[in-house]
Amino acid sequence: MTRVAVLSDVHGNAAALAAVRAAIHRERPDLVAVAGDLALNGPDPAGAIDLLREMEADGATIIAGNTDIAVADFDYAAAFPWFPDGVPEAHVAASEWAHDALGDERVAWLRRLPAERRLLADDGTMLLVCHAAPGSQTAGLDQALDPTVIVERVARTDARVIACGHTHHPEVRDLGWKLIVNAGSAGYVLDGDPTASWALIDLVDGDVTAEIRRTEFDALTVANEISARGLPGDVYRAATVRTGKLVR
Repeated sequence: MTRVAVLSDVHGNAAALAAVRAAIHRERPDLVAVAGDLALNGPDPAGAIDLLREMEADGATIIAGNTDIAVADFDYAAAFPWFPDGVPEAHVAASEWAHDALGDERVAWLRRLPAERRLLADDGTMLLVCHAAPGSQTAGLDQALDPTVIVERVARTDARVIACGHTHHPEVRDLGWKLIVNAGSAGYVLDGDPTASWALIDLVDGDVTAEIRRTEFDALTVANEISARGLPGDVYRAATVRTGKLVR
């Protein structure tokens, strides 16, 4: 059996990441994967990156998400292509603040992360770790998408399991020929449950099972830290962390 823990979308929430890391450690997985969006929005991007680098040193596979492009290189067109008329000032200010908070050495680490990685279980099952969908950091596997679009996007890989994030809505979706495991968000979840979400996958002799796990953290303290920062949009970010629902 190969057990894989997947988390995504930490978004600079070091407190939530620390809680999830401890919960994952108790499960003793064989592999740990982190599916991007690591630093933007939360109050402690440096702390989050330092924890992630410790996890990487322990063997975790970590990839970059679309907001990591914004934080590292200010390439807003690549990071947020759904804003054709210009990226909102709140996104720009938060990206610049996170970049400065990280410092040059952490930013250099962020820049070197791959966009996706393939992991092979002991039974030969292939698992793709991507941020939004195979081959994309921005076009995700949203629950409301037309099924034909979902099929087109997952068909871009031969992996049996697609481990991702981006939507901030955790779910396990079995398409028969492929299993989508969206870990949700370990720091900025949007499904109405103000905890951190992550996923646990078991691969045994060609059979794959997966479940979403939830881990509590001090959401109120994190929300207050975001509010105290005072960037444009922070009042909404704080409310989102506090409630687990997107507030804007």
